Amino acid sequence: MSLKIRLARGGSKKRPYYRIVVADSRFARDGRFIEKIGAYNPLLGKDDDKRIVLDLEKAKAWIAKGAQPTDRVARFLGAAGVVKWEHGNNPKKAVPGEKAKEREAEKAEKAEAARIAAETPAPEPEAPAEEAPAEAEAEEETTSE
Repeated sequence: MSLKIRLARGGSKKRPYYRIVVADSRFARDGRFIEKIGAYNPLLGKDDDKRIVLDLEKAKAWIAKGAQPTDRVARFLGAAGVVKWEHGNNPKKAVPGEKAKEREAEKAEKAEAARIAAETPAPEPEAPAEEAPAEAEAEEETTSE
């Protein structure tokens, strides 16, 4: 059993409210939990004392029992001085995936084809000059009958 200290979302649509809970990592985000140790209301101002309410003694006890805080909760606990929080480092975060690379290659090929087509001079149309005499002959045939 892997314990996590994480956020469980509550509140209504577009009005989030989170409980800070200790739960088994296999349980659903908003589902069953072992103990509620605090609350987080992101709608309040950053300087508001009630934005993050956390029972630090319970948090320390659960961490001592082996519970791992998620990134967001670790940030809260780091601000309170319970754990040492460091900014995560994911250098591959901005690298596009395989499908995005394929789409980019297709887009580059189309752009190259369009550039080549624009550089090549288009043949001059000669068809309208030939149609005018044919129409005049057709009119003469209908009038002579």
